[in-house]
Amino acid sequence: MDIQQAKQQIKYTMQAYFAKDEFGGYALPPQRQRPIFLLGAPGIGKTAIVEQIAQELEVGFVSYSMTHHTRQSALGLPFIAQKEYGGKTYDVSEYTMSEIIAAVYDAIEQTGHREGILFLDEINCVSETLTPAMLQFLQYKVFGRHKVPEGWIVVTAGNPPEYNRTARDFDLATWDRLKRLDVEPDFQAWRDYALGHGVHPAVITYLDVEQDHFYHLETTPDGKEFVTARGWDDLSSAIRLYEAQDLPVDEVLIGQYVQAPQIAKRFAVYYDLFTKYRADYQVDRVLAGTAGPEVVERAQAAPFDERVSVVGLLSDALAGVLREAVLEEGAVEFAHPRLAAMRDKLEAAGAADATEEVRAQEAEVRRLLRTDRASGLLSEQKYRSYERAIDMLQQAQHLGAQTGALTFDQVKEAFSKMLGGLESRVEQGEQALDRALAFAEQAFGEGQEMLLLITDLSANRYSMAFVNAHGSERFFKHNSALLFGDRGADLAARIKQTALDEE
Repeated sequence: MDIQQAKQQIKYTMQAYFAKDEFGGYALPPQRQRPIFLLGAPGIGKTAIVEQIAQELEVGFVSYSMTHHTRQSALGLPFIAQKEYGGKTYDVSEYTMSEIIAAVYDAIEQTGHREGILFLDEINCVSETLTPAMLQFLQYKVFGRHKVPEGWIVVTAGNPPEYNRTARDFDLATWDRLKRLDVEPDFQAWRDYALGHGVHPAVITYLDVEQDHFYHLETTPDGKEFVTARGWDDLSSAIRLYEAQDLPVDEVLIGQYVQAPQIAKRFAVYYDLFTKYRADYQVDRVLAGTAGPEVVERAQAAPFDERVSVVGLLSDALAGVLREAVLEEGAVEFAHPRLAAMRDKLEAAGAADATEEVRAQEAEVRRLLRTDRASGLLSEQKYRSYERAIDMLQQAQHLGAQTGALTFDQVKEAFSKMLGGLESRVEQGEQALDRALAFAEQAFGEGQEMLLLITDLSANRYSMAFVNAHGSERFFKHNSALLFGDRGADLAARIKQTALDEE
């Protein structure tokens, strides 16, 4: 299966394991909750999908690589304790708590999440002295004499022996204690992930043409050459950072991530061509509606590989605009119910001064930010929502400081500015989406390039969230086979829903 199919299987397992019976206990007892074992080549995203699942289910997450553990750190250190049996005192060997188990308890204390995922990577690379303890752990969730806290589910991962010379195949007794998922590299599954996570368009469009270069492993006289999904993802991040600081993206940099010289050289040549297309087409001007007809004419006459690059540039720039609108809308939806509850509380108490309530709400949002960051649950949307709410509450306090007293009307004023910013971003997103599709219609008609653009927009979670919320006649025209919910939710109606006047 591919990595996205594996993610869904793990998510189903988590939901089943977290299910409770009528008495509030776990429907499947912890000792019968088999750990999941993801077996797959390095760099295909095994750790990333488990982190994503923890975020989506809003449970705790603790990750360890077992290659770094000795028997002592995994089981705990021995010490002598005195115990009394039959009226006599004896010296008895005990063990301190395992570092791994202690990390789970620390996570519970720091975040308050009593359910979570303990992820153990490279479990088939543990030392021989630790192997018997791992077998016991996989069966009973115990290291030494200390159990994984109830409510925490074990997910493990490892590489096949052909990818890691320290990896060993498990015996039947071990396999019989695991839910095994074999994961294969799959470009299309990774591409969907890449579109939704801002992978650089040069990487995506290059691999659209050179799919054989997505995952590559070869033994040569000079050693192993390899390229992995992780390598492409990390290279993408590096390219964006280098571009932001006007640093050169060259074959030397690319070769640090793409460790196959010929592929690195070919991508370096392609990246130089891609940057030329970016300068020539000025996609930002297309989205702003200021591009001249010569841009359309060039795209019409361009060879197919250049057209693919243009679609990538267009898709990436448009996704950035729509992402900002969606994140801002999520921030408004986060802030509104909290401010509405504040309004009701002040009215019930007959209080005119909102200072203490605003400070308390700011402190609560800051606590949520710290907790989610500590637990690894701080998604991009949550981070934007928390920071925008804090900024809005601070603006309200600043208004109160100017007048000597903070009223709820001043809180509404700060929130209204936030709504105004949302309205502007949504309008910008609607115009950019319409212009991008109009450009593609003129340049490509109903050709493969248009299909590629619509496919990219459909795979991007921010683009689809925007289209579902605000509609787009051009998009639905080109993608009429897809069914959506509320296509044309009017912005004025949506903002009215978040008004802080009496409802």
